[in-house]
Amino acid sequence: MDERLRFVARLLDGEKMAERCREFDISLKTGYKIFTRHKDCGLEGLTDRSRTSYRQANYLPFQLETLIVSLKREHPSWGAPKIRAKLKRRFCDIKPPAISTVHTVLDRHDLVNHGRERRHPREGRSVCPHLAKRSLARRLQGRVHAHRQALLLSAHHHGLRITLPDLL
Repeated sequence: MDERLRFVARLLDGEKMAERCREFDISLKTGYKIFTRHKDCGLEGLTDRSRTSYRQANYLPFQLETLIVSLKREHPSWGAPKIRAKLKRRFCDIKPPAISTVHTVLDRHDLVNHGRERRHPREGRSVCPHLAKRSLARRLQGRVHAHRQALLLSAHHHGLRITLPDLL
């Protein structure tokens, strides 16, 4: 703050902004910012300001958050877009939260269905051996097609030996 005070004092004495900025090793933009804050706020304008954000993302007032949760509990089939639309219609004088914020509130209260689980996970599913051989042949068929020649496939784990014909 002492540096800023000396900077502003020299400017008030009539010295040029560009010269003072070079001397104090700051940019012109910073110099004008400091001088403007001093003009607007006095000595308090020269103190360090808090760097924390004045607003937090996905944070809502307690009343609005409880209203979102209660709407979801009354209507379990409603999602975040519909709840936001209802809030917008009911409280037209306030800016409604974003859909992502409503979804975050619902997720924080475990009111979001993350989709159904897969009925047949891949690793537990049994595949017929002849279908596995055929799918292996199809996967490698693109390579055969690219080289335009017959290829002898040897899949030792299936005991498969197939000669694929030249397709072109």
